[in-house]
Amino acid sequence: MTSARRRLHHDNQTSMELYDKAAQSAAAQIIVHYSTSFGVGARMLSPAHRRHIESVYAMVRIADEIVDTYQGEDAGELLDAFEAEVWRAMDGGFSTNVVAHAFGATARAVGITREQTDPFFASMRMDLERTVHDDESFAAYVFGSAEVVGEMCLAIFINSSSGPRPLDPDLRAGARRLGSAYQKVNFLRDLGSDEDRLGRSYFPGVTSHTLTDADVAALVADCRADIGAAQACLPGLPRRAAAAVSTTIDIYARLLDEIETTPADALTGSRVRVSNGTKLYLAVRNSCPWTAPRRKAGGGTE
Repeated sequence: MTSARRRLHHDNQTSMELYDKAAQSAAAQIIVHYSTSFGVGARMLSPAHRRHIESVYAMVRIADEIVDTYQGEDAGELLDAFEAEVWRAMDGGFSTNVVAHAFGATARAVGITREQTDPFFASMRMDLERTVHDDESFAAYVFGSAEVVGEMCLAIFINSSSGPRPLDPDLRAGARRLGSAYQKVNFLRDLGSDEDRLGRSYFPGVTSHTLTDADVAALVADCRADIGAAQACLPGLPRRAAAAVSTTIDIYARLLDEIETTPADALTGSRVRVSNGTKLYLAVRNSCPWTAPRRKAGGGTE
């Protein structure tokens, strides 16, 4: 074989490793386009952690887009098909859906199983079936849509180097509470738009029309309690992962501060935000431990 033919043969070869990399690169684009808060945190991670977090975020986002953005009559069928692709990628190691394929590689590498993905997809399906929640359905929804996602992220931080192994119960509880806090903050930020655009009301007994300043105070306090519990677990994470998580905590703490000082009737008409400049400042500060301020329970700093 001539050198030209050998080069052509090499250039055209395919492999599962190449497909894995291509799928992971595609999945990484989802977080770039959808989230500055988690994107900032992800960029602070080690390459291995970042790659896996990007794959989890992409899978979660695609499912969310099916139920929130598409809204077609066949959304349930599309969600079922996407879930089946995720299962196939987790079990068989291959999917023609590159986001499912990337997630499957991550799941096998760190020990994410259907113990986490089944509740997640159950919650996504609830968005197609329920518009109002009671205490029981709200708890089930938050568990599946957010708490198990926090657990997936924890598995990445703890198991990327070692491979699948059981998670520490205290760390898992902290990860779940942090996921819960982030979800509830987003519910508060989107209370008006969720009702107007999607026809959904998540908080039991609370709507954009009945929300009071007392309701806001109680919900903010609940979120801060979850964040405080999660902060106690940060020392159990690898250093760069702890810094990244601390940054997202600080961003959401800023959001809670803004929510707390916004009158209830104004909160439902606009979405509270943290500027990109502030997010970058928080990332730089948390990347330098010697400059990081002492933390208070609930996400604030001293």
